[in-house]
Amino acid sequence: MKQISILGCGWLGLPLAKSLLKKGFSIQGSTTSQEKISVLKDAGIQAFQIALSEEAILGDMDSFLKHSEILIVDIPPKLRGNSKENFVQKIQNLIPFIEASTVQKVIFISSTSVYADDNAVVSESTPPQPDSESGRQLLETEYLLQKPSHFKTTVVRFGGLIGENRHPIHFLAGRTSIENPEAPINLIHLSDCIGIIEKIIDANCFGETFHAVAPFHPTRKAYYTQKAVELKLALPQFNEEKQSIGKTILSDKVQTILKYTFLNTNL
Repeated sequence: MKQISILGCGWLGLPLAKSLLKKGFSIQGSTTSQEKISVLKDAGIQAFQIALSEEAILGDMDSFLKHSEILIVDIPPKLRGNSKENFVQKIQNLIPFIEASTVQKVIFISSTSVYADDNAVVSESTPPQPDSESGRQLLETEYLLQKPSHFKTTVVRFGGLIGENRHPIHFLAGRTSIENPEAPINLIHLSDCIGIIEKIIDANCFGETFHAVAPFHPTRKAYYTQKAVELKLALPQFNEEKQSIGKTILSDKVQTILKYTFLNTNL
C-alpha cells in the first residue's frame, strides 16, 4: 500500500484524500485547524496539525512526510486584500524537509493566474507572464519545486474551481457593472480536479506541467447569465463600455499525455 501526504486538506484536499483512500492508498493529511483534526481522523486520514509561515514550519513535518512516496501541496497563497505574505519563502522552508524525507514525487497545485489577462490563447508551452502578486509568487514557487534533484515535481495549474457548494454565480448574482463580459471562462469541476491528480499518480507522470481547465469557454456574460437563470438567481449585469480582457486556457496536454477524459465539460 502506497502512502501519500496531502499538505492542505481543504476544499480540494479533503475530498481528494477520501477518493485516494478508496483506491487503497494510505493518506496522511494536514490542517492548520485543531478543530478539523477529528474530521480528518473520522475520514480515515492520519491527521497532522501543520502550518507554514515565513519564519518556520509549525508542527511535526518529519512525521507527516515519514514513509510517504508522494507529497501533494495544496496550500494557496493568501495574497488577497491587505494580506502580503511571502508564499515563496513558506515553500522554501518546506523544501529541506522534503529532501530529507522518503518523498520522491511532488504534485504542486498552482493556478492559471501565472498568465496575464491579455486576450491570448495559452498552452503549457506559452511563457507565463503573471500580472498579479499571487501569480508571480505561484510561478516562482513552481520553479523552486521543480529545481531540486532529490524529488520530481509535477505542477497542476487549475482554473477557477467549482463544485456543488462553490460557484462564482452565487457571488455575481444581482451585481452590476461586472467587467469583462466577453472574456472566456476557465473553470474546472471538483470531480475533474480529483480525476486529473489521480491520473498523474496512476500514470506516474512526474516532472511535468499541466493545465487543468475544462474545454468549455463561453463568454462570462453568456455563461453567468445562463447559470443565474438555471438557479433562479438575480441576473448579473455587465459593463459593456470597457473592452473585455481575459485569456483562454488550453488543457489539451492532460488529454493527450495523461489520456484523461473530462467528466464535466458543459459546466
